[in-house]
Amino acid sequence: MAASEKVLEAHLKERGIKKDKDVEELYLAKQNLSECVELTRFKYLRSLWLNKNRLRDISCLDNNFQLAELYLQNNQLTDIAGVLQHLTSLKVLMLHNNQLTKLDKVVKEFNKMQCLKILNLFNNPVAQEPDYRLYVIHSVPSVELLDRQEVLKSEKEAGKKIYEQEQEKIRETVAFGRRSEGPPNLYYPGKDQPLTKFVLELPRRYIKPDKNTRDLGNSFLRDSPLYMSSDDACNARRLKKSVTLYTTFDWSKVPRIEERRQTDTVFDSPEIITHVYR
Repeated sequence: MAASEKVLEAHLKERGIKKDKDVEELYLAKQNLSECVELTRFKYLRSLWLNKNRLRDISCLDNNFQLAELYLQNNQLTDIAGVLQHLTSLKVLMLHNNQLTKLDKVVKEFNKMQCLKILNLFNNPVAQEPDYRLYVIHSVPSVELLDRQEVLKSEKEAGKKIYEQEQEKIRETVAFGRRSEGPPNLYYPGKDQPLTKFVLELPRRYIKPDKNTRDLGNSFLRDSPLYMSSDDACNARRLKKSVTLYTTFDWSKVPRIEERRQTDTVFDSPEIITHVYR
């Protein structure tokens, strides 16, 4: 029998646990273990302590999907690729004081952990890589406490500027829910600035210059199919406005409760009157 199996059985016997389904916590820390027996049979396991051992890998959690807390600090882990990514219910994960390398592979294990709130990776080689903290914060947005320090909003914003440069450039051009295609004076010229440049770029068959040419700044006329004139654009916009329905009951034809009690006649339900506003 493996050393970890002996420790496990002794722990269960000490706690008086006879059924695997009753196991929600396992404390196997400080047992000088170099390997861990498969824990698949404990389907309802939620907290596991394996810290302060000599573990080099952690491939004993294949079906422990309900794990919420996992303590693996102070071991000799060098790689966790492919062994933790299925634990999507994890909220607390302690991995400090190990030998983890290759930050991108380590962080990839956390991609599906949307509940992960507390994460420790300090005292690992990965923690020495450039921009380590910002990279982890950006890659694992659910984390609120990283290496015993609260994740700040400013750190999240800094991570976006570094690792989402293209998206940040697009966000900077967005105002009032609309992406700008040029300077404001292109659509909204001043009093002394005619809109000749924009008008000349449009096909003549679509725009008929009139006294309302300056209305080209209207968002509906700018963003919708072009019309012969600004009046046509306004009419089209009016027709596309949302419809408001106002429904009421016509109680005038319904007798009062006294009349109902005094007769056996069956009365109809009140008539529904619907008003449509555009």
